[in-house]
Formats: sequence, C-alpha cells, structure tokens
Amino acid sequence: MTVLTTKPPTAALSAARRSTLATVRAYVALTKPRIIELLLITTLPVMFLAARGFPPLWAAVAVLVFGTLSAGSANVLNCYIDRDIDATMRRTRRRPLAMAEVTPRNALIFGVVLGVLSTLGLGLSVNWVAAGGSLGAILFYVFVYSMLLKRRTSQNVVWGGIAGCMPVLIGWAGITGRVDWAPVVLFGVVFFWTPPHTWTLAMRYREDYAAAKVPMLPVVAGERRVVLESVAYTWATVLCSLLLWPVAHTTPFYAVAAAVLGAVCLWEVYRLLGRLNAGKTGVALRPMRFFHWSNAYLALLFLAVAVDSLL
Repeated sequence: MTVLTTKPPTAALSAARRSTLATVRAYVALTKPRIIELLLITTLPVMFLAARGFPPLWAAVAVLVFGTLSAGSANVLNCYIDRDIDATMRRTRRRPLAMAEVTPRNALIFGVVLGVLSTLGLGLSVNWVAAGGSLGAILFYVFVYSMLLKRRTSQNVVWGGIAGCMPVLIGWAGITGRVDWAPVVLFGVVFFWTPPHTWTLAMRYREDYAAAKVPMLPVVAGERRVVLESVAYTWATVLCSLLLWPVAHTTPFYAVAAAVLGAVCLWEVYRLLGRLNAGKTGVALRPMRFFHWSNAYLALLFLAVAVDSLL
C-alpha cells in the first residue's frame, strides 16, 4: 500500500509568508520608526559629548537598542490611545489600528511588553538612572501628553514635547550615570524646537486635526499667532543651542556650526512670516518647508555636537 503525502500548494505558502510579513510590518509601524530615528539622532551625539570622544561600544549599543524599545513602547501606547483620532485623520488613517491590522488588545500588550523590556534592559545593562529616565519618558508621553494634554489644550505639544527631550538626558546618563548641565541645555534645544516643528505640520493638516477635535494651536488660533509664536520659539531654540559652547566647553567648531545652522533656521521661519505678511494663507504659506528644514536643522546640530566631541 502506498501512502501519498501532500505538500501545501506553493500559493498557500506564499500567502502565509505574505500574511506573516504583513503582521510584522503592522507591529513595526505601530512603533512609528521615523519618530524613533529622530530620537536616536539626538541620543547618540550626546553620548559622544559625555564621553568626550567615542563612547564605550557596549554602553552606546545598549542605550540605542533599549532606547529604541522605549520609544517604540511610548509610540505603540500612543497609537492605542489615539486610535479613534487616527481613524478620522487622513494623515493617520492608514495606521495599523485604524486599518484593523492589529487588535487594540494586542497593541496594548505589545506596548507594555516593550516598555518593560526597555526599562529592565537599560537598568541591567547600563544603569538605573538611564532606566528611570526611559520609564519616566514613557509614562509622561502616555499619561500626561496622550491622555491629559492632547485633547484638552493648544499647549499640548509644548509640554507634551518634554517626553521627546528625554533621550538627551538618557544618552548622557547612559555614559556618566548622572545628569549634568550640558544635557540640560540640549534638552532645552529640543524642548524649544518641538512647538514650531509640530505646529507647521499641523498648519498643513489643520482640517484633519479640526475634524478629530484635537485643539492644536493652528486649529484654535489664527495663522498669524501660530507663525509669530513659531518665530519666538525658533529664536529660543537657536539661543539655547549657543549656550552649549560655554556650558560644555565645546570647541569653536560647534559654536560656528550652531550659529550658521541657527541663522538658516531663523531665515526660514522669517520667510514663513514674510509669506504671511504678503497675504499668503493655507497651503500657499508653505509651512511644510519649515517643517522639513527643522528636521534637517536638528539632525545637523546634533551631528555637530558629535563631531566637536572628536576634535
């Protein structure tokens, strides 16, 4: 008697692989990788500054790996809380929870597990000062920003942005085991940089935020107030960046780089104000031009921090 064995059809195997890959992509998307990249851009250079050169390899790798898990945890939990908003807004309606690619329960579990792993990983492999900062950033982003501020006040990104400043302190603490004035200055840079960066994005997607009933400043205030406050915060960002020279005793290289980058950033925000004064409004204001430049500004400024530490 011959026993015939059958193999799953190739099409069925391909479909299973595609399904697995789609699930993995959905969970990765929940962590908002592009935001994590920006946070890592601020973390690594601070470790160079703390070490006054190349940081210890193991400490740097551990901070980056577990810092990624920490940021991912905060972002996943934010997606869980904001799933109703994400389903309403055009910019976010293709996120995994809005598309029902991941269940809310599984997203919540995933976010909590990432948070536990990141905190324990940093504490056991680096130090508990860095771990405490990481846990504090997650809790602040979830409970203070996502649950308390975002839906209640136009100042949501001003104070909620504190969570995005924490990687600077975590990176420094990962090398030194403490917090000093130098990372506090860079914390201030990110703090002042966040509102105009976020508000110009919100200007572009004002209707989305209004439909979702999120009181971002461009939703509840006129364009002139938003632009003028963006100018003020940009000045604060640039001036704070220049403070690092005397506080951290950097070389003139950093001072020149910060001054040049700051001048270009101010030029861009004043061009935005100029378009407003010329009668431009809405999309014609081109707020995304400043948004994209502000990304480049922060990345290049922190690159200058790392390069200066090697001089």
